Amino acid sequence: MSLTVAFIGFGEVGQLFGKQLAAQQGVAVRAHDVLFDDAAKGPGLRTIAAETGVAVCGSHVEACRDAELVISAVTADRAVDAARQCANALTPDQIYVDLNSISPTTKGQVADALQRDAAGFVEFAVMAPVAGPGIAVPILAGGAKAKIVAEMLNPFGMKIDAVAEKIGVASATKLCRSIVIKGMEAIMVDLKAATDATGVWPAVLASLTASYPGMDWAKIIDYMPPRVKRHGIRRAAEMREAGKMLDEAGADGDFARAIADAHERYARANAKQG
Repeated sequence: MSLTVAFIGFGEVGQLFGKQLAAQQGVAVRAHDVLFDDAAKGPGLRTIAAETGVAVCGSHVEACRDAELVISAVTADRAVDAARQCANALTPDQIYVDLNSISPTTKGQVADALQRDAAGFVEFAVMAPVAGPGIAVPILAGGAKAKIVAEMLNPFGMKIDAVAEKIGVASATKLCRSIVIKGMEAIMVDLKAATDATGVWPAVLASLTASYPGMDWAKIIDYMPPRVKRHGIRRAAEMREAGKMLDEAGADGDFARAIADAHERYARANAKQG
């Protein structure tokens, strides 16, 4: 079995998935990222690609050419633009996969940007942090060709579950989960700041443990703020998509946007300190 996979975007997910897929027999991996040509960041990204067996492409067209799968791994706010840039390079027998954390409506806009008949479109919803499991992270897939993509990638170690032919179901599932997880992360950032300043963490920990004994609060407060520090900018974009989803459902997306602001604020503050 042979497969060529092109990644549009070579950030954390693109690098990790690209490396692990390239290590599989019969899989060729290539990537395009606008930062490849960045004077400061480009050399480092190109080195990572070379060391992990990922071919560097100078354009969207070069990346897409003859690849059975094109996987968009940009950021939430760039998903539609990436699809527009790839649209003319795709043929009907190729499948375009978007794994960005965006609202069901934005997933539809990605499909529209591909001109629908230009390529098959499948949405991915990554349901857990990728750093540990890598390509084995649970992924929900949606679209008419979701089962086909699962059959193509699961033999190489991926854990893709085709949940719906309708676009939007997988992304809605992910964003509803994210409201809880990203909301808790924002809470833990403030809780740690408050308890560090006041010295009351032992008493707060005892109270939380008594109320919710199934939660390891000591582990959670140590684990979550560093993740916000590292990933807060990207997660802020994701939570703004969650806010959009809530607005479109006739609910109020302000809470999700407040979570986004908290993530971005904390990440930027720590970036300045660093």
